[in-house]
Amino acid sequence: MSVAMVTLGCTRNEVDSEELAGRLTAGGFRLVADPDEADTVVVNTCGFVEQAKKDSVDTLLEAADLKETGKAQAVVAVGCMAERYGKDLAAELPEADAVLGFDDYPDIAAKLRSILSGEAHHPHTPQDRRLLLPISPVERDASAISVPGMAAVDQVPGFAGRTRLDDAPWAPLKLASGCDRRCTFCAIPQFRGSFVSRRPSDVLHEGQWLAQQGVKELFLVSENSTSYGKDLGDIRLLETLLPELAAIDGIERVRVSYLQPAETRPDLLKVIATTPGVTPYFDLSFQHASNAVLRRMKRFGDPESFLGLLEQIRGYAPEAGVRSNVIVGFPGETEEDLEILTDFLVAARMDVTGVFGYSDEEGTEAAGFDESLKLDADEIRARVEHVNELVEELTAQRAEERIGEQVIVLVEEVEDGEITSTSSAHRLGRAAHQGPEVDGMTSLEGDVEGVRPGDLVNATVIASEGVDLVASVNG
Repeated sequence: MSVAMVTLGCTRNEVDSEELAGRLTAGGFRLVADPDEADTVVVNTCGFVEQAKKDSVDTLLEAADLKETGKAQAVVAVGCMAERYGKDLAAELPEADAVLGFDDYPDIAAKLRSILSGEAHHPHTPQDRRLLLPISPVERDASAISVPGMAAVDQVPGFAGRTRLDDAPWAPLKLASGCDRRCTFCAIPQFRGSFVSRRPSDVLHEGQWLAQQGVKELFLVSENSTSYGKDLGDIRLLETLLPELAAIDGIERVRVSYLQPAETRPDLLKVIATTPGVTPYFDLSFQHASNAVLRRMKRFGDPESFLGLLEQIRGYAPEAGVRSNVIVGFPGETEEDLEILTDFLVAARMDVTGVFGYSDEEGTEAAGFDESLKLDADEIRARVEHVNELVEELTAQRAEERIGEQVIVLVEEVEDGEITSTSSAHRLGRAAHQGPEVDGMTSLEGDVEGVRPGDLVNATVIASEGVDLVASVNG
């Protein structure tokens, strides 16, 4: 039987999809890229915010339409939204033949076979997955529960740990899963569970396997990479692991995502900024700059501490890439708080900043805040638009500052077509400060003949457009 995986949401979900693909192929299913050609369509949903949930439902409905034309026999929902809502989602979306939770992942092939044979699947009743493991991190035994994307390569006979679903020269590699923080706006820990690190040997083994598949860049993902190792008895384990990953034969660079500013240690900053093969790239989750707003978010920090952190980073690596996300319109945010945030953004000179308007997420503490603290939806939209306009100007200025820099570009795309008077092919890739998919791209000009995806090319930045760069290949 053939199966197509459709993945929504973040790069962590991409790892989970590839693990599911590995389990399905080990169970006798044949993977196909096009849902139109599949007997079963598995949609890995996202349940982060309202728009993501809407996109997940729309994708499931589109997949269900294939059954009407006889192209598919079954549509199955997995992922965060399926885990978060379980039987409620199944009741509200009868077009899906089954809604599978994380505990169904180890037996995914058997589950799909039973669904295709007409057996009814009874979806789970959602629970707070933080309750599945002890409160103390060092007492947690993750092997006792199903943690998506954390299976070891070669752990199961015939199961390679994951099956790649594309041939990109970079790949996400999961460091950990879950989160122990209690941010008042975030529901992720409830359905992803407590923080659990992967064993370093499993991370290294999978990194080696990815290198054998032609991957040049490892993109380390988790809900909170700065917590890595705390449940294994060594909070500084990431500082040790990064050089080992960078030393894997075939791996050219290692990139870390999602660092918590409040947990970011000087030694970790130094290792990321100065270790050969580790990209000086800092994905720092600031969320805001006003101390008053951050306290209501149950987070820590202020402009002075955040700018001090950036000063340390640039002291080690002046050309380091820095990105972040901020939430605008959080309950109780005053105009003064907004001004503190915008002043910080001007001073921070970050390469990319994602701007999100606050909205209530069911099950979160902030959703239950006094209504008098909550801003009108129109006011939130106006503030988001204001901050977005500022961020677009600031990030464009930061990209322009990079003109003249020497960069190493990992080529990802080759597009035929004349783009200059001296070039007949378009090469797109990413410089070291540009993370996958969300941080802009670098277009290569000059002597690009023979350059292919996966190549690393030395170039000089000659122009910018927004966050994107144009670089000339060095002779």
